[in-house]
Amino acid sequence: MAEARHVPVLVERTLDLLAPAMEVAGPVLVDATIGLGGHAHAALQRFPDARVIGIDRDAAALRRCRERLAGYQERTTLVDAVFDNLGEVLSRHRVPCAHAVLFDLGVSSMQLDTVDRGFSYARDAPLDMRMGAGELTAAMVVNTYPATDLVRLLREYGEERFASRIADRIVAARTQRPLRTSAELVDVVRQAIPAPARRRGGNPAKRTFQALRIEVNDELNVLRRALPAALDALCVGGRMVVLAYHSLEDRIVKRVFAAATTTTAPEDLPVVPEHMEPAYVLLTRGAEVASEEEADRNRRAQSVRLRAVQRTGGER
Repeated sequence: MAEARHVPVLVERTLDLLAPAMEVAGPVLVDATIGLGGHAHAALQRFPDARVIGIDRDAAALRRCRERLAGYQERTTLVDAVFDNLGEVLSRHRVPCAHAVLFDLGVSSMQLDTVDRGFSYARDAPLDMRMGAGELTAAMVVNTYPATDLVRLLREYGEERFASRIADRIVAARTQRPLRTSAELVDVVRQAIPAPARRRGGNPAKRTFQALRIEVNDELNVLRRALPAALDALCVGGRMVVLAYHSLEDRIVKRVFAAATTTTAPEDLPVVPEHMEPAYVLLTRGAEVASEEEADRNRRAQSVRLRAVQRTGGER
């Protein structure tokens, strides 16, 4: 079962950070990336008066999550949506503000383990990589994007130093026949990367698959829209925790949080007017990582970066 393999990351630390915001009557936690419900299940157990609104664009994950949280169905609302629609979801369910918001970003264990989704470079499958019901697939990207666009997304989204070589090899291969499976793409990438580089750093296609997944699901642009929407949706005193798993995501989170927690007053102003005080404060010093013990126990925890903020002012 997928549930048995799915081990949520930094559960106790996440709940400890959210706990002060949950000490109100009928607190609402928005799990913006509920997936298989690991964090949500732990939250429902720890906070017996809490209501969880879970958002996910993956219908299959929501079905599994509904089964996992069946014992808490009276306190759980699951919504099929992309998480940048968080504000609209709250409005639709007549929730004026959220006491806590959680983002657990990236691809889920279930998506990696479902072979026909094509997320994993370790298993042969059709090049799909859609998290939801979008039209764009990884096969469409590799078979139709111009070489310049392939280079751009491999560099920006995959941080791939051999982006030009890989793009050229993809274009050459698809002139013979379209690339349709993950194994075909892995073979093309492997041929493009110099032999010394192939011998270190794990599977040479890892960064290419990351770039394609981000492009197919527009992940970074969705995140750029979602974080400000989530900050705005917090009640005063509300808290938000974000778990990111690669530098591109974490960089966006860091910038959004820094902007939200910085005064808009000029540096030489002797007294900062109240309306120029930031409405949020950081709860973490930089990004927190998992302990060595958790990283050894849960492979997904090895790359996690956790950041958190609290709303201290504003109208909500």
